[in-house]
Amino acid sequence: MKQLAPSILSADFSKLGEDVEKIQRGGAHLIHVDVMDGHFVPNISFGASVMKSLTGKTELPFDVHLMIEEPDRYLEDFMTPQTEFITVHQEACIHLHRTCQHIRSIGAKPGVAINPATPLSTLSEILPFVDLVLVMSVNPGFGGQKLIPQALNKITELEKIRGDNSYGFKIEIDGGVNRDNLGEVRDAGTDIIVAGSAVFGADDIEETVRDFCGILENKR
Repeated sequence: MKQLAPSILSADFSKLGEDVEKIQRGGAHLIHVDVMDGHFVPNISFGASVMKSLTGKTELPFDVHLMIEEPDRYLEDFMTPQTEFITVHQEACIHLHRTCQHIRSIGAKPGVAINPATPLSTLSEILPFVDLVLVMSVNPGFGGQKLIPQALNKITELEKIRGDNSYGFKIEIDGGVNRDNLGEVRDAGTDIIVAGSAVFGADDIEETVRDFCGILENKR
């Protein structure tokens, strides 16, 4: 099943709870939590307290994406009963295997992300040990960017690698996804689609999520 994970980075933080209720009613599957430290990426977003403020106020699980340096120092901070995935960047982790073991040891599913200029070959030794691979389709740090088409080639190649080796990880895409390219992103082999400004910037958030989910289910 294809899943939609709206990114609260693009939500209105003055009414975050209301916006999250809207995406849940619309049929979203996960809440994507983009965390940026101003070092690994050229922007600062928010910390664990913002995510934790939603705990118990929504049924949606958290899909945590740490775009930060030294992620091992902060993993426990993002662990809640609703945290499903914690994803770290290949480029930020010196000991990636150890970091993924750390994530699993605290009760979350480990994920690994790669930036647009990072080749899939850098993940060859970690793929058997992760539950999620996140392909960045923009350069991380800012919302509202245009999708880099080459990311779809990576996803198609990654899906083949998964099938050839019987790996169990899910494939996620983050960056520049909108209604115009959603069908193409779906057909490339993506399992989880992150959408930020295309969802939270819409006039009707709930209906937009419902529309996106219909496209992902090939009904629209």
